[in-house]
Amino acid sequence: MKISDLQRRVGAEPDGVWGMKSSAACQAHLSALMPEDNPWPESNQDALTRFFGKPGNEANLVNLEIRGLGMYYEGAKLKTIRCHKKVADSLHRILTEISQGPDAALLAEYAGCYNFRVMRGGTNLSCHAWGIAIDLAADANGNRIPWPQIATMPITAMETFSREGWLSAAAFWSRDAMHFQATR
Repeated sequence: MKISDLQRRVGAEPDGVWGMKSSAACQAHLSALMPEDNPWPESNQDALTRFFGKPGNEANLVNLEIRGLGMYYEGAKLKTIRCHKKVADSLHRILTEISQGPDAALLAEYAGCYNFRVMRGGTNLSCHAWGIAIDLAADANGNRIPWPQIATMPITAMETFSREGWLSAAAFWSRDAMHFQATR
């Protein structure tokens, strides 16, 4: 999607230059799609632990059935992905909606959900350590690739996640467009 078309979609002036005003309009657009009573906690470590429990706790993780959604990891077709039990139903709805629409190819480039690790370049645990984040299409939407100038994550995928209250890193951090997390 051209930047001017994206700007129109999110309610920004369609001048073809993605700056602070366009970014703010995109964040407002996606925030407006989120449930009024967003079920997810703030993204700080204390709030995450209070809501989701201790990171890495196997009792909180489930194997989410995704058979038939066309999800692949490094070329291998997936039947399940590991995630936190509190996000499983929401994540399944998101992935099902994406699998049935124009962004279905994103699922063929699944890049991870549960992974007990710290954030890149930091000391705090990543949302992946709780199993409450998912990465899709990492090659074109990696951590240092600016969105939407270069990264290719479709706004329609971000809207799908937003309707379930999930944050899109692309819209809220202008990078790491592959990353979505169940936080406010």
